[in-house]
Amino acid sequence: MPSWWASHLERKSWRKSAPSKILARHTTIIMRCLRYAMKPEPHEHRRPRNPDLDAVCICSASNQHTDQIIAAAEAGKHIFCEKPIDTDLAVIDEALKAVRKAGVKLQVGFNRRFDCNYSRVRQAVVSGEIGTPQIFHITSRDPSPPPIEYVKSSGGIWLDCTIHDFDMARFLVGDDVEEVYALGAVNIDKEIEEYGDIDTSVISLKFKNGVIGTIDNSRRAVYGYDQRCEVFGSKGSVSINNNYPNSAVVSTAEKIQRDLPLHFFMDRYTESFVTELRDFVDCVVEDKKVPVTGWDGRAPVVIAIAAKKSYHEGRPVKLSEVDLPIPEELVGWDGQ
Repeated sequence: MPSWWASHLERKSWRKSAPSKILARHTTIIMRCLRYAMKPEPHEHRRPRNPDLDAVCICSASNQHTDQIIAAAEAGKHIFCEKPIDTDLAVIDEALKAVRKAGVKLQVGFNRRFDCNYSRVRQAVVSGEIGTPQIFHITSRDPSPPPIEYVKSSGGIWLDCTIHDFDMARFLVGDDVEEVYALGAVNIDKEIEEYGDIDTSVISLKFKNGVIGTIDNSRRAVYGYDQRCEVFGSKGSVSINNNYPNSAVVSTAEKIQRDLPLHFFMDRYTESFVTELRDFVDCVVEDKKVPVTGWDGRAPVVIAIAAKKSYHEGRPVKLSEVDLPIPEELVGWDGQ
């Protein structure tokens, strides 16, 4: 999620969570979140020391995440952190080591896992409803490019935009990616190219279990936020379409039409943000396992780095070419 939107939407999500059953059972922790975690502070890294805090919600710029994760872990606070943890694998590993050493929970903010539509796709795969998965396709196109100031420090389209799709591919297929091949172009804003980025991308992925698929991205879909996917299996397929503000279809002698899809992620995924934060609070209060671990946060970064290498070198790249050895301190840890 772009950092300039993150803080607003996360605050909105926490507040929308408040009337839920979680609030009825856990008023104290919700109110602490509203009182402390939702207020911008000039010295955020010092806030986790507050003894009244049980957990922190990190929605700052990506290059600040790991310092804040480490500070929160050392203070014994459970952590919800927006994606990506970082764009550097070595830095991510340092943050994960701090989390494991402290014995705190870390949940990474891949909100689409909590969307009811994608959850249904996952259910169809896990239950065997469509048989053995063979092919998948994800379409993810924004309605407009981000500000150039954001592009400068975003890490590029694969680490900023496609990273959600890399996570969703792993989530839906239920396995890890083995190899990627990325194509890209600058079709929308030439200024993006000046900062070493692209605005249009198609990526093919090969999974360890043999599933193959594609992800296509664009920074501008003139008709709105385009979010679709399909998983095809040996017994059938499951797919989802865009969400619309209404179900009305106007039919006349000249045409059949409907309104445009929801325009941006703040409209399309609001409920998923609410659900993921609600689940995080429940994990903290009930001492349950988090649904999206630090390893889940690390894996899409490896894919994104491989995609970038593939694009620049014009060839398929195995993830083993860019991944780093797991530090000894993290061997055998499942992220919980």
